[in-house]
Amino acid sequence: MAGSGSGPGQIVAFPARGAAGQVGFEREELQRILDLYGRMVAAGEWRDYAMDFDSKCATFAAFRRTAERPQARLEKRPALRNKQGMWTLFGEHGQVMKRGHDLANVLAPMERRLVKAVED
Repeated sequence: MAGSGSGPGQIVAFPARGAAGQVGFEREELQRILDLYGRMVAAGEWRDYAMDFDSKCATFAAFRRTAERPQARLEKRPALRNKQGMWTLFGEHGQVMKRGHDLANVLAPMERRLVKAVED
């Protein structure tokens, strides 16, 4: 397959900022999310995370243990920006915990959970 460009050693360029067809987190958004994640790890609530990016949404999922479903999942869906807000926080069983236009307000239930975990 020499010269075909589809071998195992092929280098694929990382999508440029604002690449068509992919939703991502802005630096400030990711900083806020990872700050909360770090504090939850320090409190012993979370141990792992995963991120997924596709054409409709960007997802951040936090896990208590790697092999189970996420304890919390945050989605950014820009298509909903002018409707119910582009941010949605889901609980462990898929229930919507909070929706909104502002990331800080949507993360508030996790912040309260962190305060409770630190107090216990």
